[in-house]
Amino acid sequence: MGIHRVNSVAVSFFGKGSISLLPEELKKRSLKRALIITDNFLYESGTAARVGDELLKAGIEYAIYYRVQPNPTVDIINECIYAASELKVDVLVAVGGGSAIDTAKAVGIVLTNGGQVEQYEGLNKSKNPALPIVAVNTTAGTGSEVTSFYVVTNPKIHSKMVMVDPNCMVSIAINDSDFMLSMPKGLTAATGMDAMTHAIEAVLCRQSTPLTDKDALWCIKTIKDYLPTAVANGSDVKARDMMAYAEYTAGMAFSNGGLGMVHAMAHSLGGFYNLPHGICNSILLPFVMEYNGQSAEVQQKFISIALALEIDGAKSMSAAEAMRACVMYIRNLCKQVGIPSGFAQYKVKKEDFSALAKLALADTCMPANPIQPTAEDIIAVYEKAYNGIA
Repeated sequence: MGIHRVNSVAVSFFGKGSISLLPEELKKRSLKRALIITDNFLYESGTAARVGDELLKAGIEYAIYYRVQPNPTVDIINECIYAASELKVDVLVAVGGGSAIDTAKAVGIVLTNGGQVEQYEGLNKSKNPALPIVAVNTTAGTGSEVTSFYVVTNPKIHSKMVMVDPNCMVSIAINDSDFMLSMPKGLTAATGMDAMTHAIEAVLCRQSTPLTDKDALWCIKTIKDYLPTAVANGSDVKARDMMAYAEYTAGMAFSNGGLGMVHAMAHSLGGFYNLPHGICNSILLPFVMEYNGQSAEVQQKFISIALALEIDGAKSMSAAEAMRACVMYIRNLCKQVGIPSGFAQYKVKKEDFSALAKLALADTCMPANPIQPTAEDIIAVYEKAYNGIA
């Protein structure tokens, strides 16, 4: 597949070797000083410096902040804000997955709006656009490079803060499969199922439209087709490229539609136990699909999902049959790519379910869910997901 450009809210480049297109794009913007935001592994492996070489070609000097962690915390954000302020940078370059990009978004918003990152939890809390952000993806899952969402963990309250704000949008996105070929199997599976969750929740959510459905249903089929290959053979360039297209397009779908109960519950787990976001989504997804499928209206949407998954006999299924078939398909797909079936192995405590449910109910993603659950409903889903019992 060739290198080419896609225009959306951001300027986006796709394809193996597309990082080479970054310098010319940057030259158009008269930027002088960058902070690369990444993690220690990508710093030590030279990946961040490889991106830095492209910045130098554009005449941009740079420094590297390499302390990003999964589920970035308020402390990490504040530390990065201090570094960016001291260096007087005019562009942030996120190298990594959703954690690096979310960190850059949070830092960019605070730098141009002031205050503390905690003030921006919720919908449209900033007045000014963030500092320009470049996102160089090394995973294929979050879609953060094309969404108006970012998430920051607040350890003081054991919770994730979800921010939805068009002012945080990335300016230039690079989805170059060269940066994804060495992604480990487990991370490939977790991030890929994160993208699948985005697509399915975008179809089922209250704000779904024909436009978001078109994108989300294409993603469901594409992830179904290419995720197992990407996990089994990480050097398969076509599979990596197609997963990059899918996670990006799923990001557009949920950013314009919404998410729901899976993400609300996953954010609670991630904030409470610092669990990987993709794993939380993957384990919860079939159980929440089943919960939402109790509604006859929601069941109708599963017919489209069953067709996208190309489930045998989908064309002749009733809505209820389609829902059950989709749940089973997702469970089998998770098993195929090595996702655990339950949370028991992650030291999740049942006595925390009530607190987790309270956090999930307050999560920014919950209002988009097609059914508004009670705390008892959420606890019941956590119970099922704990044991991995259908």
